[in-house]
Amino acid sequence: MQTITKHYIDGVFVESHGREVMDSINGMRDDPQAPWGGFKHSGANHATISPSEAADSLAIRELVEAYAHCADRRDAKGQMSIFTTDIHFVVYMNAKDPTPSQELYSRVALAPVFAELNKYDATTHFVGQSTIFTLTADRATGEAYCLAHHVTAEGGKRRLMLASLRYLDTFVKMDGAWLFAERRLYVDWLEERTLS
Repeated sequence: MQTITKHYIDGVFVESHGREVMDSINGMRDDPQAPWGGFKHSGANHATISPSEAADSLAIRELVEAYAHCADRRDAKGQMSIFTTDIHFVVYMNAKDPTPSQELYSRVALAPVFAELNKYDATTHFVGQSTIFTLTADRATGEAYCLAHHVTAEGGKRRLMLASLRYLDTFVKMDGAWLFAERRLYVDWLEERTLS
């Protein structure tokens, strides 16, 4: 069986063949000559997943990365396209405060949020670890970490605002593509400093 999954890459949906990816990974699983000594870790006890679950997990990770990529390229249209039309987007500027700073209920409402990035000269959203908590054929939940770097330049001086972000996400698979159905953004901490 061959699994074909759609992924959002550089503004377009492309297809990948999950089975081919899994076949190449499985071929290295027990290979001590693999660059990292194979996938075996002492003490690791992972459940076996199907090729379609592996393809879905990869597609979800690529979705999370597409969000960061679109943000850094100021591709607001691309960024909006990876959300359902009735997205629930919630921002907590203080992760310890249970009251949201901002709450939006549609893809269209995201436009001014993404346009806000235009005030920065450069941004880098570095996606760290991501975990899928639940996964079914058409729905998933997960968490992703991100260090968001925002650079401004004013009067010949450059400043950096660094934000440690966590996203709690709900994903849905529609027409073969994974989308964000809900995204909760938590700001764990902020740091600002002058750059040389």
